[in-house]
Amino acid sequence: MYERTRLLRGYASHVVPGLFQTPAYASALLSAIGCFHDTPNDTPAAVAARTARARVLHDAGHRFTMLIEESVPRYQIGGTAAMAGQLGHLLSVMSLPAVSLGVIPFAVRERTMWTLESFNIFDDQRVHVELLTAQVTLTAPGEVSMYVKAFMELRELAVYGAEARALVTDAIDALG
Repeated sequence: MYERTRLLRGYASHVVPGLFQTPAYASALLSAIGCFHDTPNDTPAAVAARTARARVLHDAGHRFTMLIEESVPRYQIGGTAAMAGQLGHLLSVMSLPAVSLGVIPFAVRERTMWTLESFNIFDDQRVHVELLTAQVTLTAPGEVSMYVKAFMELRELAVYGAEARALVTDAIDALG
């Protein structure tokens, strides 16, 4: 799916998007999810798959436009070293030519769109919505278009470039 998608747009309200996760961060996150759901420990295989999937960030013909809430780099997943590594990696991913990462600041005024569940839009054809207990796949054009509309409104709230990097850097500094 990720290899076929030319334009991937995503919004993350609580955790770093999967394509941007480091192995240490993904391991801490997926372990916590597995413990909560009381599922068999397949974390090493899941982390390997997630890390392998991220190679599409470097493939020609793909674009990635992602939005995160400012809370995402502030929520500590794993230990301080894992989080510092994750935030450093996020800064490097932001510089990739195919990636646009916007950060929606805490201080945004006159918010026209509320915080939503995390979602990914694949070429305006399919949406994956992350819920506590499942991933929901939407393909009905009316539902997909509502997520595209929400993404467009959220995009207007975000900061980019140096301003976005400054918010991530502030989160690194806060790790102490």
